[in-house]
Amino acid sequence: MFCYQCEQTSGGSGCTKIGVCGKNEDIQSLQDTLLFGLKGIAAYAYHARELGSRDEEVDAFMHEALFKTLTNVNFSLQDYLEAVLKCGGMNLKIMEVLDQAHTKRFGNPVPAEVDTGTKAGPGILVTGHDLLDLYELLRQTEGTGVNVYTHGEMLPAHGYPELRKFRHLAGNYGGAWQEQRKEFKDFSGAILVTTNCVMIPPQDSYLDRLFTTGLPGVEGAIQAKKRDFKALVEKAKSLAPFPEAPGKKIMTGFHHTVILSLADKIIAAVKAGKIRHFFLIGGCDGAKPGRNYYTEFAEKVPKDCIILTLACGKYRFNKLDFGAIDGIPRLLDVGQCNNAYSAIQVALGLAKAFNCGVNDLPLSLVLSWYEQKAVAILLTLLHLGIKNMRLGPTPPAFLTPNVFKALQEKFNLKLITTPDEDLKEILKK
Repeated sequence: MFCYQCEQTSGGSGCTKIGVCGKNEDIQSLQDTLLFGLKGIAAYAYHARELGSRDEEVDAFMHEALFKTLTNVNFSLQDYLEAVLKCGGMNLKIMEVLDQAHTKRFGNPVPAEVDTGTKAGPGILVTGHDLLDLYELLRQTEGTGVNVYTHGEMLPAHGYPELRKFRHLAGNYGGAWQEQRKEFKDFSGAILVTTNCVMIPPQDSYLDRLFTTGLPGVEGAIQAKKRDFKALVEKAKSLAPFPEAPGKKIMTGFHHTVILSLADKIIAAVKAGKIRHFFLIGGCDGAKPGRNYYTEFAEKVPKDCIILTLACGKYRFNKLDFGAIDGIPRLLDVGQCNNAYSAIQVALGLAKAFNCGVNDLPLSLVLSWYEQKAVAILLTLLHLGIKNMRLGPTPPAFLTPNVFKALQEKFNLKLITTPDEDLKEILKK
C-alpha cells in the first residue's frame, strides 16, 4: 500500500499520521471489508439492472462508501464499523431487488428434479450466475437440436418456470466452479461463461470451445457480444454429440415462497418433535484444504433435522440422499448466492410463525466464504443482528485480530472446529 501523504510505502519510517501508511491496521481492515462488500453489491446490482431494476438508495450508498475509503477521509473506527454494517443492509436491499427482478421475469421458483446425466445430441454448458444470459441462449437454441446444461451457480435456474419451459434445458453437468478445469475438459461440447467464478488460465483442451459474454473476458476465448450466440451454437453443432446417459437426480428450486407455503406443516413437525433443528449450510466454495468439513457436517446432521443450502458450497453434499421428514425434504436448495435473501425470508417467516426472534429459532448458520459476494452476505447477516454463526474454513485474511474479536464479541461469530464438536455444542441447547 502506498501512502499519498508521506509518499512512501506502507509502514514507512517517515510516516507520522495515524491511519495512513498502515499505522492503523484496523481501519485499513474495515476499509478493505467495505470495498469487498461493495463489490458484492455491485454484482447483484448489475444483474438487476440488466433486468431493468435498480435502487437509488443503494446507488447513493455506493458513492458514499467508496468516497469514505479515500486516503485521509476518515480515521474513526466506529464510523467504519457502522459503514460495514450499513453495507450489509444495502446488500439485503439489492438482493431483494434482484429477487423481484428474477421472479417478475422468470416466475417464482418451484421445486425441480434435475438430471445430472447427458442427453443424446450436441451440448452447451453454461456457468456463472446470469439468468438473462441463459434465457437468451435457450431462446436462440430452441429447435436447433442443441441441448443446454447448467454448471455451478446456474443449477437453480431449473426452478424458474420461464426457463424450465425450454425442453432442451437438459440438466446440470458437474459441480462447483473450482472443478472447472477437469469438468470443462471432460465436457465435449461448447462452454459459455456468463459471470465471475471462472478458473484462469483455462486449459488448452477446451480453450477453443470456450465463450464468454457480458463482463467476463478470458484471453484466447471467444466473446459473444450483446448476447448474440450464433457462433456458440455453430461451435456446439460442430463438436461430437453426447450419448444418452441419464445420471443421478438432484433437487433445487426451494424459494422462500415455497418453503413458507409449508410453514404450517413445518411448525406442526417441530411441535410434534419430528423436526429438532434447522441448519443453513452453504456459502462460497473453494479448493483450499479443510472444506471437506462441510460434507462431513451435512452427513452427520441428525435425521430429525432439516438442512437448507445455497450458493456453490452445496456441491459438497447436494448429491447425497438425505430423505424426508413427513414429506418435507431434509435438504432444501434455496438457490444461488443472491438467494441468501430467500433464506433470510424463511428465517424471518419462521420467527414470526413461532412468535420469537430469529436468534431464538432452532436454527444454526454454518457458512463457507471465499470471495467478495460472500463478504457482502456475511455483512447482511451481521446487519440483521444474527448471532452464533460459524464461519470457515479460516477467518477472512483481511480482518485484523482486533476487528474479528470485535465481531466475535458483538455477534458471537465463531470459527468452525470439527463437525462432531460443532454439532455437539449446537444441539446441546
